[in-house]
Amino acid sequence: MSVDEPALSGKVAIVTGSTSGIGAAIARHFARHGAGIVLNSVRSVEAGEALAAELPDAVYVQGSIAEPGVPQRLVDAALERWGRLDVLVNNAGTTRSIPHHDLEAASLDVWREIFETNVFGTWEMTRVAAPHLTEQQGSVVMVTSLAGVRPVGSSVPYASSKAALNHLTALLANALGPGLRVNAVAPGLVDTPWTADWDALHEAVGAMAPMRRSAVPDDLVDVALVLATNTYLTGQVIVVDGGFGLR
Repeated sequence: MSVDEPALSGKVAIVTGSTSGIGAAIARHFARHGAGIVLNSVRSVEAGEALAAELPDAVYVQGSIAEPGVPQRLVDAALERWGRLDVLVNNAGTTRSIPHHDLEAASLDVWREIFETNVFGTWEMTRVAAPHLTEQQGSVVMVTSLAGVRPVGSSVPYASSKAALNHLTALLANALGPGLRVNAVAPGLVDTPWTADWDALHEAVGAMAPMRRSAVPDDLVDVALVLATNTYLTGQVIVVDGGFGLR
């Protein structure tokens, strides 16, 4: 790659859960750096198709990564259009807002719902993509959470799912190198449509964090790009929380 060539020129990335918030910001940033993008969401089909039309070179695939066959469809979309896959950004996830002390509300059904997408779907997405990523000496970027590092987060099942992904990052990096690198970006509270009505939480972060605000999606995109492109970085969980975890 020449000095002036975009960091992802000629490369292809799948970004799951990418029609709004963090996923859309990463998809746009990677596209600006030259990547072809496979976009994905469960429900927001119109937004996905609009974003695919906005980006220089992108396709949209609807479906939940927790559903059988959807991860393979995402990989197939990349291979059919570009014949390669270089980066997988595992951003798709779900949660429930449940106070941590409310053990009754965090039923097994809630645990199953959250883990089906956040852990099992992410695992299957990675498993299906891994051989094609390895062909290109590629990378996986997990979008996890400060909740997987510190005892915070929207619920105990959610935080536990993100802790599982942080450890999965280390396990896969150890197992799959040198052909495939695996890293994670772990944001604190991010101002997205998902958290738009979490006013009290945003105020608390603004009052406590050294940076005095919640994150916005664009705060994460440069970190994701480094994780996707640095050829010697693997097994790392990079917390991007404005210092909130320090407090």
